[in-house]
Amino acid sequence: MDDSRETLTLKAFVTGYPIKHSRSPLIHGYWLGKLDITGSYEAYEVSAEQFPSFIGALKDGSAGFVGGNVTLPHKEMALRLADRPDELSAELGAANTLWLEEGRLHATNTDGRGFTANLDACHPGWDQVEKAIVLGAGGASRAIIQAVRDRGIKEIHVVNRTIDRARELADRFGEKVHAHPMGALSEVMAGAGLFVNTTSLGMDGRTAPQIDFAPMATDAVVTDIVYIPLRTPLLAQADAQGLVTVDGLGMLLHQAVPGFQRWFGKRPVVDATLRALVIADMEKL
Repeated sequence: MDDSRETLTLKAFVTGYPIKHSRSPLIHGYWLGKLDITGSYEAYEVSAEQFPSFIGALKDGSAGFVGGNVTLPHKEMALRLADRPDELSAELGAANTLWLEEGRLHATNTDGRGFTANLDACHPGWDQVEKAIVLGAGGASRAIIQAVRDRGIKEIHVVNRTIDRARELADRFGEKVHAHPMGALSEVMAGAGLFVNTTSLGMDGRTAPQIDFAPMATDAVVTDIVYIPLRTPLLAQADAQGLVTVDGLGMLLHQAVPGFQRWFGKRPVVDATLRALVIADMEKL
C-alpha cells in the first residue's frame, strides 16, 4: 500500500500594473528555498479593470492563493475590497498585503513596519529623538509618517513643494504632524534627529537639490526610501557632512517579512545573502 501523501503547495502572489520589474518574487523565492517550504510566489500583471475579478477569485478560492501582495496602482482598491482591513491600512487608506483567514479576506499595510525594521537593524536607537523631518507628501510618505508617529516621536515636520498636500497629511495623522513649504526646510531642520526623503529626488539618476544638514543634531540619521541608486544624492550629501545614513533597500526587504509569515507559516530573516541577491538583480538594469 502506498502511504505517500500529496504535498500541499502554498501559493502567494504579487500583483500590480505594470509588475515585471518587481523584486518580490526574488525575495520570497529565496525565503521559500532557505526555509524548505513547498510553496510558490509569482507576479501577476493585472489592470485596474481586471483587479476586482482577480480579488473575487482570491476570495472564493478558485485562484488557489493563500494571499499576496498588492502594489501600484491597486493599493487603495485592495483596501476597499477586503473584508477585514486592519487599523493601520484603514488609516492609511491603502493595503499592500492580503491573506485569507476563516473565509474572509484580511488586509494590512507593511510599508511602515518595513521602514522601522530597516532602521532598527541598521541603526538601533534611531527613534530616541523628539523631532523628525519628512521630505515629501505623496503616497509614499503616509506609511512613513504613521510609523514614525507610532514609535513615539513627538514632532514630525512634513516639508513639501505644495503645502496643501502636507496639510492633508497633518490633518490625517494628528497633532504631532506639522506642514511646511519647501522654503521652511532649513528652519524646521534645526535640532532634528531624523530626516527621511520620501520623494523621487535622485531616483534613477535624477538630479537632487543640495541640502545643508548642518542645522540637524550632530548624531542625526538621514534615510531615503529610494533604493535605485542605493547611495542616493541626498544620502551622499549627508554622508559627506558626517551624518549617519541608512539606504532604502532594507525597507523593501523588511516589509516583505510579515506577509511571508502569514502565508507560509514561518518568519523569514533579512540577511546579507538576500541583500546581495537583490543588489545583483538591480545591477542588471
